[in-house]
Amino acid sequence: MRDNEIIERIDVFCDAVPRYRARAEEHGPLVLFVPTGPGWPYYARPRLGGRAPITTADVRAVRARQRELVIPESFEWIEQAAPDMAAAAADGGLDVHAHPLMVLDNPAPKAARSEGALPDGTLPEGVLAGLGLPPDITVRIIAPEEPDLHRIWAVPSVAFGNPGTTAGEVGGAERDKIAADHDGGTIEMLRDRLRSGQSVLAAAFGPDGPLAAGSYQAVDDVGEITGIGVLPTDRRRGLGAAVTAVLAASALSRGVRTVFLSATDAAVARVYARTGFREIGVAMIAEPARG
Repeated sequence: MRDNEIIERIDVFCDAVPRYRARAEEHGPLVLFVPTGPGWPYYARPRLGGRAPITTADVRAVRARQRELVIPESFEWIEQAAPDMAAAAADGGLDVHAHPLMVLDNPAPKAARSEGALPDGTLPEGVLAGLGLPPDITVRIIAPEEPDLHRIWAVPSVAFGNPGTTAGEVGGAERDKIAADHDGGTIEMLRDRLRSGQSVLAAAFGPDGPLAAGSYQAVDDVGEITGIGVLPTDRRRGLGAAVTAVLAASALSRGVRTVFLSATDAAVARVYARTGFREIGVAMIAEPARG
C-alpha cells in the first residue's frame, strides 16, 4: 500500500472515531465534534472530501463555538491531508504543533497474528523478543475487571505531566496519589470501553505495580495506539517500546491492517522505531497558548 493511501485511511479513521461519542457540526470546511455524554472532549478538524480552502475566519468561528460549548479550543489534522490548515490556525491565534505520524511497517511476529492474546492477557514471547526487558517486568493486555485499573490509568497522567524520555524521580508515589483521586465514574466508563472492545489497554508491571501503560482503538481495519506513558523513575528500560509492541501485536491479531500512532517528538519517535514503526507524515495539533 502506498504512503498516500495509508494517510488517506488514517484521515478517514480520525474523522470516524469521534462520531461514536460526539455529534458532528459542520462549519464550512471544518467539522466540530461535540460530546453527547460523559468522557473526553474531541477536536475540530478539516472535513473529508471536497471542501473550500480553510481560512482564518473559519478557525475563529469554530473557536467561538467551542467557547460557547465550554469545550477545549482544539484542532487536529494530518498535514499531508490538509496543508492549508496550519497557516489558518496560526493566523487564527492558535499555537500549532507538529508531531511525527508513524505507521507499523514491520508487522509483529506471525505467532501474535495467529494466536492473539493468551488467556492471562499476555502475548506470545516473540512479540517482545529483542527488546531486552528486565526479568522482573511483565507486560500484558488488561482485562476489564482488572483490580489495579485505577493505578494503570494513572501512569500516563504522571508521564505526560513530566514529559520527555529522561529518567527522573517522579514515580509510584505520584501514580498512587493520582489513582486515589480518580472518580469511580471515569474508571467504570473505562471498564465499559474495555468490555465492548472499543479500547484495548496494555501495561508493564514491576514489583511495585504498573510502570507503563497505553491503549489502542480500532475502526474497521485501522487502529491507533495512544497514550503510551512511562513513569519517569522507570524510563530508559524499554517499557514504552514493550507496551507499544504488545498493543500492535494485539491489533494485528484482531485483523487490523493499518496500525499508526503519533510521537511527541523525534526522541520518542526513535523509541517507536524500535518496534517497527516508521514516519509517514506529520500529525498536527493547534490550541491556545498555555499560560
